[in-house]
Amino acid sequence: MKFPTLLLLSLCTCATAATPATPIDNDKVTAYEETLQPAETESGGGGLPNITIFLNDGIIRHSPATGPATTAAVKRGEAIFRGPRDGKITATGPTGMHLVRIEFHHPESKIMWGKSGFAPDYKMLVENGYARTYDIRIAAGKSEPMHSHHDRVVMCLSGAQLRHVLPDGSKQDSSIATGQCLWRLGQTHEGNNIGQTDLWVIAVEPK
Repeated sequence: MKFPTLLLLSLCTCATAATPATPIDNDKVTAYEETLQPAETESGGGGLPNITIFLNDGIIRHSPATGPATTAAVKRGEAIFRGPRDGKITATGPTGMHLVRIEFHHPESKIMWGKSGFAPDYKMLVENGYARTYDIRIAAGKSEPMHSHHDRVVMCLSGAQLRHVLPDGSKQDSSIATGQCLWRLGQTHEGNNIGQTDLWVIAVEPK
C-alpha cells in the first residue's frame, strides 16, 4: 500500500484510541465505523487485511509495523487496502477523521474479476486477492443498464431513492440513506434513481 507522503516522522506522538461501531459482522467481513478526533488512533480491529474508506477530507498518520510513519492527505470517498502489518491510522489534521474499515476473514484469492458485471459508469478503486472495491454514482432521475454485483458491503456517501428492475421484469425498491453501511447480497438488476438526490456509494465485494 502506498500513501502520498507529506512528511516522514521518526517519533510517534501519544494518541488515544477510538471506540468503533460495528455495522456489519458476518462470516466474510467485519466493518468497523470510527470517528477519530484530532490525535486519536483507530482501534485497529483484529489486524486483518482490510479496505478502509474515508468519509471526510483530512490528514492521517500511518504507522506500519516496520519502517517510518508517514503523514498523508486523504479525500472523502477514497478507499485504500491495508495488510495485517500495515499498522494503524491516527487523525493528525484539525478536523479529525471519519472512516469505515472493512476487514476480511478469508485467505487471499487468485481470482481477479476486473470490471466484469460493471455498469458503464462504475469506477474501479482497488482490486486484489481480497476484494473488489468500486465507486457507484447515479444522478437524480437517471438509470443504469442491467449489471451484476457479488455479495458486498455498500458504504453510502450520498443517499437516494432507488428502484431496481430484475431480469424477470419485477421491481424492487432499494433506497439507501447517507451514512449507512449495509451488507447486500449479489444480484443482477437495472438501477434507477427515482428520487431528487444523486446517489454515491462505495461497494466492496469480498472474494
